[in-house]
Amino acid sequence: MWEQIRSNRIRSVILVVGMALILVLLGFFIGLALGSWIVGLIIALILWGIMTLIAFFQGDSIILSMAHAKKITLADNQRLFDVVEEMKIASGLEKMPDVYIIEDSALNAFATGRDPNHSAIAITSGLLQMLNRDELQGVIGHEMSHIKNRDVKLMSLLTVLLGTIVILAWYAGMFAFLGAANAGSGQSSSRNNRRGGGGGGGGIQIFVALIAILLAILAPIFAQLIYFSVSRKREYLADASSALYTRYPEGLASALEKLARSETPLKSANKATAPMYIINPFKKKGMSLSDLTSTHPPTAERIRILRSMAGGSYADYEKAYEQSKGKRGLIPPSTLTGAGDDVPLRKASP
Repeated sequence: MWEQIRSNRIRSVILVVGMALILVLLGFFIGLALGSWIVGLIIALILWGIMTLIAFFQGDSIILSMAHAKKITLADNQRLFDVVEEMKIASGLEKMPDVYIIEDSALNAFATGRDPNHSAIAITSGLLQMLNRDELQGVIGHEMSHIKNRDVKLMSLLTVLLGTIVILAWYAGMFAFLGAANAGSGQSSSRNNRRGGGGGGGGIQIFVALIAILLAILAPIFAQLIYFSVSRKREYLADASSALYTRYPEGLASALEKLARSETPLKSANKATAPMYIINPFKKKGMSLSDLTSTHPPTAERIRILRSMAGGSYADYEKAYEQSKGKRGLIPPSTLTGAGDDVPLRKASP
């Protein structure tokens, strides 16, 4: 899947630059609202640089902390460690990811890390209790694919930068509002002194402040759209890789079915981290399997594709995907010719 890895690297650069532009625009208009666009721009650039470095080197730690995940050892849960090791071998990774447990009755899991040598898989205690071994292999295989394909680096960067944009947007709205109020007061004073000339400056300040407020409202939305744009395809690809690693698509399909039927929300999830999970963590009571979410493909569709596979290869998944979606092009051509299918078979379940 080297084409997907290369694609993720390119997307990482493009999307981080896109996030940077949003931050710069916010800083620019905050600066204008406060009287100095240069200061606002410098603050935004410094903040972007600091948060990018933090996201790259500490993004995984931040995300695991936000999820209230606790690192465990082999002695804590040998069954889980055995499955992670099997999927590590099947995927061809050199280093086994660290394993974390989230003490929550909700059913979910995610992977994070800046590269395959600095990665982790977190799974909720509720999911661990509900899944049999084949289903657990399917979920871990899915998360291992995100590590293998460098999805985790991209999502870690975007998670932290998105949080930065949301925070800065809040301050932008507050400063812009204060700037508009001050400009309004100044404009009233200028009317009283109109004989001295001028009065147009206050109107310009109000206009700039209104633009800043509008941008503060729209910036998080634009950032979310950029963030979510990478989520759906990577979930399909991870499902395909899981089927390849386990050679048993039904394992993941059955796990997704249990996940989708659960009505327990994940307490530690938020809008920034939601796309990292294997399934939307904000599923509410009354939602059906076919409901669309902003971050994930419809779960019912993912299950249908997995159960339509004739075997456990990328070619089998591509064919099932085409039958379900009516379009091709999910799996890179070089992979369909055989590259990437040469992985060990899963161990038989006891």
